[in-house]
Amino acid sequence: MSGNVFGELFRLTTYGESHGPGLGGVIDGCPAGVPLNEAMIQADLDLRRPGKGPASTARQEADAVRLLSGVFEGVTTGTPIAFHVANQDQRSRDYSDIKDVFRPGHADFGFHAKFGVRDYRGGGRSSGRETVSRVAGGAVAAQLLALEGISVQARTVELGGLPPVAGEVDWDTTREMPFFAPGPQTAEQWEQRIRDVKRQGDTLGGVVEIRAQGVPPGLGEPVFGKLDARLAGALMSVGAVKGVEIGEGFAAARLLGSQNNDPMTSKGFASNKSGGVLGGIASGQDVLARVAVKPIPSIALEQRTVNSAGKEATIRIGGRHDISAIPRIVPVLRAMVSLVLADLILLDRRLARQR
Repeated sequence: MSGNVFGELFRLTTYGESHGPGLGGVIDGCPAGVPLNEAMIQADLDLRRPGKGPASTARQEADAVRLLSGVFEGVTTGTPIAFHVANQDQRSRDYSDIKDVFRPGHADFGFHAKFGVRDYRGGGRSSGRETVSRVAGGAVAAQLLALEGISVQARTVELGGLPPVAGEVDWDTTREMPFFAPGPQTAEQWEQRIRDVKRQGDTLGGVVEIRAQGVPPGLGEPVFGKLDARLAGALMSVGAVKGVEIGEGFAAARLLGSQNNDPMTSKGFASNKSGGVLGGIASGQDVLARVAVKPIPSIALEQRTVNSAGKEATIRIGGRHDISAIPRIVPVLRAMVSLVLADLILLDRRLARQR
């Protein structure tokens, strides 16, 4: 299985499965002198940790990270940074009844078609638990970005078809809000929506918005290394993501050119419909992306499917599952944007030295 390495200069290699001993990764290419300790990584891991809130699985994992190398006296040394997070609350028996049946909406069939064998215990490598390593890697990237004056935030802007309550648009408090909501009234409405759908045995999707501030103009390449292309690829690599838009995104298709362009003045841009990217290169404005997150495919309702022999079957998925990938996917998406930007910062530094 290939495709376990992300990035060119700031490279994250990840390992682990949902029900294996643990998950982790190795970061290669991080410069020396970046402030880093386990608490910095743990703060982000705690945001995606299971077992919190009405939308989350009942699986209880401490997700306690151990730094194994690459850090000395609170800073990176320039050598590979290795980290590990142990699995502690696996219940593989929950999956024994469906080990020969493909779960609709999951990666089961794809893995079987490609490899001829699959880890049926929670989906193995295709499980959302794989994102633990992404969040840890993104936390390291965020420390590098902070030295460059770049910050990345993420918030939920729609859950189960419900937008935020009118007037609740705050970015600054979303990290402390349930569901990463932009305000308390919105969080309350979303929680009720979650409880209603959970009683029905069903699940929900949503939309997450990511904002990167302080991104210097000129970051990104104009053809195949476009900033927006890299962001879209990184965000689409997260299992539950089914769509990505930058700036106005799909709404731009319904605008006139005169409406969609960002006028330029001596004081800067008058708007930011481009989402901070022009011609694949950062404009110096906030980089804005929105991500469509599908409903969790593990539902308690009966579904039609087939087994590994191709015979028709029905399935009702038990066990412990999220009702929505939101809010736990929010720090994952933030991490992927941080990884992209950290990699591009190092690529730009290399180009600058070559000039």
